[in-house]
Amino acid sequence: MKIKYYFRHPKVGHSIHRVFRTLLQEIKKKDDIEIIEMPYKGSMPWDVIKNNLFVYKKKDKKSIHHVTGHIHDVLLALIGVKTVLTIHDLVFLDNVKNPFKKFYKWLFWLYLPIKIADRVVCISNQTKNNILTKISTKKLVVIYNPIDPIFQFKEKKFNKKKPVILHIGTDWNKNLDNTIEALAGVKCHLRIIGKLKDHHLESLEKFQVEYSNASNLSDIEIKDEYVNCDIVNFPSIYEGFGMPIIEGQRTGRIVLTSNLEPLIEVSSNSAILVDPFDINSIKNSYLKIIEDDKYREEIIKRGLENTKRFTVEKIALQYQNIYRQIL
Repeated sequence: MKIKYYFRHPKVGHSIHRVFRTLLQEIKKKDDIEIIEMPYKGSMPWDVIKNNLFVYKKKDKKSIHHVTGHIHDVLLALIGVKTVLTIHDLVFLDNVKNPFKKFYKWLFWLYLPIKIADRVVCISNQTKNNILTKISTKKLVVIYNPIDPIFQFKEKKFNKKKPVILHIGTDWNKNLDNTIEALAGVKCHLRIIGKLKDHHLESLEKFQVEYSNASNLSDIEIKDEYVNCDIVNFPSIYEGFGMPIIEGQRTGRIVLTSNLEPLIEVSSNSAILVDPFDINSIKNSYLKIIEDDKYREEIIKRGLENTKRFTVEKIALQYQNIYRQIL
């Protein structure tokens, strides 16, 4: 069996590449694979047309064609062949206010791709349920993202005097401003991964939070950030999955995240859940993590157990079963 994997242009973002790179290393042990990246990174109509022409030339009836995410519209070029589409989230719809643009994206990024695909994989039940509020279909199946095997348990004595709190991501949904305010007066070091914006810098100065910052890190460097921290901070307000939860847990670090789906689903009673919009909820949870050793150690133990659901072997097998079902 041969599977062709279609990825967005790498300059659009590396998150989907990163998730599937782990997966493909396992799948290619049994099946032939081909990786195809889009030549155009834009989303204007002419970019869509050129990418679709590119994909049309790549299709063949002997292969399974898997669109890995974001470029849902290229399913239009894959009519008549076996196809799988992975949908990570619906942020492309949920954040759009203009009704005409919203309809355009609903039609070309959701409705038509789902109608064309043989199977649609959602990376969480939250994403699946969100889709079902916008379109009726029986093609959806939930398969989680896998943990990269580079993430392994590394024992570390918790620094109660000044814990290092790792925060990954600085986009609007990562809730960095509320994190900074919640940590005012808490003796800690906030390690931020991602490009800081002016309002972040203003908040850090206003609330006198000790911090350091890095960006554009390699996978190994990201892994080392988890190893070197004491707490993983992920009180996000919108996610399709939430990789930092299971990466932190696999490393053996306690994770603080939001009491929102899909973060509740992914963490499965093995992380500290907070109201991401409530500063006191975040602050009080941090104080408990720092002060209560037994509580912290129990949560870490549960987190390690939780990560067993996300091994690359299990996730790859689920995808391979889908491929064989549509052959």
